[in-house]
Amino acid sequence: MAKQEWKPGNMLYPLPAVMVSVADKAGHFNIITVAWAGTVCTNPPMLSISVRPERYSYHMIKETREFVVNLTTESLAYATDYCGVRSGRDVDKFQEMELTPEKASKVKAPMIKESPVNIECKVKEVLELGSHHMFLAEVVGVHVDENYMNEKNKFELSKAKPIVYSHGEYYGLGKVLGTFGYSVRKKSTKGKKAQKKKK
Repeated sequence: MAKQEWKPGNMLYPLPAVMVSVADKAGHFNIITVAWAGTVCTNPPMLSISVRPERYSYHMIKETREFVVNLTTESLAYATDYCGVRSGRDVDKFQEMELTPEKASKVKAPMIKESPVNIECKVKEVLELGSHHMFLAEVVGVHVDENYMNEKNKFELSKAKPIVYSHGEYYGLGKVLGTFGYSVRKKSTKGKKAQKKKK
């Protein structure tokens, strides 16, 4: 199979498309959609978001050093796109998209009530990398929607139908292909016996 060589560029896809809610010191709220987001560290729990300095929300984050990452779903896909292409300078995104600002417990930025997971963050470091500046932040609080807890009290995000972003397009997630460690997990004796009987 032949492959084309392209010039260097970001091709690490798909990515989580998250709505980041912010507030300035005067208490004005805004939402910015971010695809450049990722996990950084487990202990302490940390994540990163990368934002262009010209974005309206950039200076809010720089000023307060706080934000909330809100995971997105198929039902939030339209709002996710809108909050990424419209500026908070011109519109109230909460109002326009009929989203509900909800009080967070550790930061002053609001959570988005309609999101299944809200991650409260406090900025530890800002890396001015080029077109985007990366905010390295510690996770100081996590809120999950009880509607997605099963009978064993396990959170099932798949039921919320999360979405991802890939090269300008939004996608829903497909079927589960395996679970962590399934490639090396020993098969049960019962399973082996059942296979022998079939043969």
